[in-house]
Amino acid sequence: MKFRTIPCIALLFVLLAGAARADTLLGKWTCEFDSQIGVQKYVFEFTESDGRVLGFATFERSLGNGRIELKEIHHVGEKVSFVEPFSFDGNEIAIRYSGTLAGNEMKLRRDVGDFATEHIVARRAE
Repeated sequence: MKFRTIPCIALLFVLLAGAARADTLLGKWTCEFDSQIGVQKYVFEFTESDGRVLGFATFERSLGNGRIELKEIHHVGEKVSFVEPFSFDGNEIAIRYSGTLAGNEMKLRRDVGDFATEHIVARRAE
């Protein structure tokens, strides 16, 4: 009987670890969406260092490809928000993301200054 208990306990720990991972912002997230400037592809990567969440966005878009550090990252419960700084033609524009995290999906509203709003879904990269 003890031999059956050990595999069951091990399976429980694996399942709990997977459930805990599903509720965290940490990790890589991918999304692709159509916008006023064409199709954009993003990989968001969130890590933790010294108790702080850090984030970077790697992107492909018609205005150029790149990687940038995300700012003002907040994650409380299912709510998530962050800012992507964007510089275009000498102007600084804040791209604000806000939405909900549910398992392996982030449903986000993306506000590009006062110019555009998109609703996107980022999915956890495996």
